[in-house]
Parts: sequence; C-alpha cells; structure tokens
Amino acid sequence: MRHAFALALAVMLATPAAAQMARERVVSSAELLADVTILRRAYSEMHPGLLRYNTPEQLEAAFKALESEYGRDRPLGEAYLALSVFLAKIRCGHTYANFFNQRDDVVAALFQRQTRVPFQFRWLGRRMIVTRSFASDPALRAGAEVVAIDGVPVATILDSLMKASRADGGNDAKRVANLEVTGIARWEAFDIYHPLFFPRTGPRLRLEVRPPGTKAAARIEVEAQTHEQRLATYQAGRAGASSDTTAAFTLTYPDARTAVLRMPTWALYNSKWDWQAWLQKAFEDFERKQVRGLVIDLRDNEGGLDVGNTILAHLTATELRLPQYERWVRYRRAPTDLVPYLDTWDRSFVDWGEAAKGPDARGLYRLTKYDDQPGGDVIRPAGPRFGGRVLVLVGAGNSSAPFQFAQVLQREKLGRLVGQPTGGNQRGINGGAFFFLRLPNSHLEADLPLIARFPDREMPDAGLQPDVLVSRTAADIAKGRDAELETALALLRRGR
Repeated sequence: MRHAFALALAVMLATPAAAQMARERVVSSAELLADVTILRRAYSEMHPGLLRYNTPEQLEAAFKALESEYGRDRPLGEAYLALSVFLAKIRCGHTYANFFNQRDDVVAALFQRQTRVPFQFRWLGRRMIVTRSFASDPALRAGAEVVAIDGVPVATILDSLMKASRADGGNDAKRVANLEVTGIARWEAFDIYHPLFFPRTGPRLRLEVRPPGTKAAARIEVEAQTHEQRLATYQAGRAGASSDTTAAFTLTYPDARTAVLRMPTWALYNSKWDWQAWLQKAFEDFERKQVRGLVIDLRDNEGGLDVGNTILAHLTATELRLPQYERWVRYRRAPTDLVPYLDTWDRSFVDWGEAAKGPDARGLYRLTKYDDQPGGDVIRPAGPRFGGRVLVLVGAGNSSAPFQFAQVLQREKLGRLVGQPTGGNQRGINGGAFFFLRLPNSHLEADLPLIARFPDREMPDAGLQPDVLVSRTAADIAKGRDAELETALALLRRGR
C-alpha cells in the first residue's frame, strides 16, 4: 500500500497538475509531525474504538506510516490524503477527515476544483455503471460502463480509493458504496479522493466507455465538472426541500392496498418538521385505507434520529427489547492541553464526571449518562398497529439508526429485508458524541467519536444480509428499472 500511495504522489508531482498543487499551501514536515503528536494523543487517549478491529501493533504501524509520509514538507492535498488513509485504517465508519467539517480555506483549496467526472454512477462489483450523464457524448449514458479514466482502469481506481474509504470493521460493501456518485450529498467521497490519488492534467477527461448493449469500448473526451456544477445538481435534487419544515419522507400508493414509504434520511436534528405527527397520520391512513402491504425504502439512508423505533412501535403487538449494546468511553476528562483543539456542539463531552465508571482492564470507562432502561431499551406498542406485511429496502448505505431498525425488524420477524447487504456492523459502532479535532498547523479536521457501543455477546464482523437478495444489473440501470422496489411489490402481490 505504501508503494501505491508513494506512486500516486510521485505521479502528482510529475504532471502539469503539479502547478495547481504548487499553489496550495505547503505545510512543513515539522508542522505536520507536530500535528501527528496531537492526533496520536487525542486518539490514543480518547477514541474508544481504536482496538476494536486493530491490535496495538497494527495501530502503532499505522501511526508510524503517517509519520513517515509527513517526513517531508507536503502540499495541503498530500497531507489531507495521507491523513485520510491513516484514519481509514482505524476501520470505524465515523472516523475520517470529514468533508463537511473542514475549514473554508481547506475546502477552497482541495474540494472546489474542476475535477468531477461528468456523470453519476454505481459500482456493480468492480464495474462502474453510469446512472446519469451530464456530458453530450451519446456513448456516456445511463447503463454505460466506464472502463477507464485517463488510461487508468476503474478497478485500479477503486482499489486505490478504498484505502481512504470509511466503514466499520470488515464491511467493504459500505466502503464501496461510499465511493459512488449519486447526487444525494453535497460532498461525495469519489469527488474528493479521485483527483487526490489520480491528479488531473487539465479539465478534459479521457474515458473508455462501453455503451449499453455493446461489447466494444469507445474512447471519448469530456469536460470535467466544476464544484459549482455538481452543487447545482445536488440542489436541484432537493428542490422544494428544506431543513426547517418540509417533509423529509414521501408516501405513495402503487395500488389501493399497498403503500411505499420513502425515507432517504433520518438526519432531522435541525428540522422543525414534526416527523412524529407525520408518521402517526401515515399509520392512521393505512388503517383507514385498509392497506395490507407496506414497503419502507431506506436505501442510502445512513442514519440520524431513532425514527425506526417509532415505526417498530406501530408494527409490534408486544414490547420489544432492543439489542443490548453497552456504552464505553476512553476517558473521564479530556486532557487539558488538548481541549483547545477539540470542537463540539456540547462541552459536557469534555468531562463525563461520575457518569464514566472505571477504568476496566481495557482502559475503558462504562458510560452511564445515556444508559438504557434496566434490561435494555424497550419499545412499547403504539396505535394504530399495522398488521399487514412489511418489506424494507436496504443497502450498503444503511448504518447507525437504520441498521438498528433493520436488525430488530429482522430478528423479531416483523418484516423482511430486500435488496443489498447493509452497512454498519453487528459488533457495534463508535459514535453518539464527537469531538472535531482541529489540527493547528495543517488546519485539517478529523472526526473523533467518543462513545463505543459493544454487544453483550460475540457477534460477526459484518452488516446484515437481506432476506431477499436482489442483484443489480447494468441493463436495469439502462432501462431505469428499480429492481429492488419491483421485487418487493411482486412479493407483496404474490403474498410472500
């Protein structure tokens, strides 16, 4: 991996893109190594999940590799890439150099270039399949396979970018899903990492493309998109949406007795929209209309509030106990000299006080501040109860709250999962509270999750497998066919 990373950096400096890189702020080796000292202490003394998937020896090797990369002066982009590769080795889905939390000067220098591929795509295995094109060339259209970009096979690109992609444990499906361009986020990982691993020589991209229904690949040239063009597409997709009062969910009826509830996000922290009242009315409508089949579409829903608990309350006839995951932290009070570098929305995270009991033999403190009820969190039935059949569309984007919802639904047999294996991990995750660690010399930020949730018994290092696995195909994408939704609706029609 070190060789591939060094090769990527060497290529960067040997191309005309080096002129653009030269305009970046260069951070001295001494400054970078001083940042690593802060990073090492903050993560070693406060990150509760460092050893969930790593041995102490592996973790030390990762720190040493970062120090080696920072052994000479680096342009900011190289420093950011090396930090991202290091953080990915922790194998925590909430630990990365968060695109959304970087300073404005870092964003302007690294993220706002004309480097975006002019299309959206999904990975089918190691194949890059176009879902939407913004280029005029007819070869590049939905269902086309992009074989190479600037002479680099897309499988090679995927292998490189996987080194920086975040996920919990061994859930590579989540790492791959992170590297799709879908238009559902303002910043997308492929847009950020691709030009850092494979620097541009100019605004033109050379593509090898296999149009739908053909075997031969065509060679075409297209103009790379700017950040502003990508942002305009994202905003157009959210036309009419608002973080304040507009409904984040949609409800449709394919037929009189079937409902499809689409929930692309549960990140409603800043929303003034009353989603609880909206869901209550939805279940009342199901009862009034005598709906017998419900499809809940959670694909690409990465998390947020525990909306799933409200849904489960309308599906169960008896009390449900959620899976037992104890909360642990690595510190009782944050080291005083590190506090100036720790940004957060709740300063109580600096000192857990008596809510942190311990430490135990692992050096962790049992956190009681957010403790579940004795015996675990309980979901009590709520009316009206939906007694029809429930199918939930899932995929690798599901982690955190949607993962827990899918886990309980599947375990309690309240519905079936349809689609692709989920993100997340059955061994638990790190999150719940965060510091945004701001490194003073490079000005880079790294997310630092503070609470680790561990299961009460041994669990597999994996996400959840759907009850009904649906394989996506390039032909489906070319035809605009939603195979997962069609499968779910067909299962409802057949009474399965």
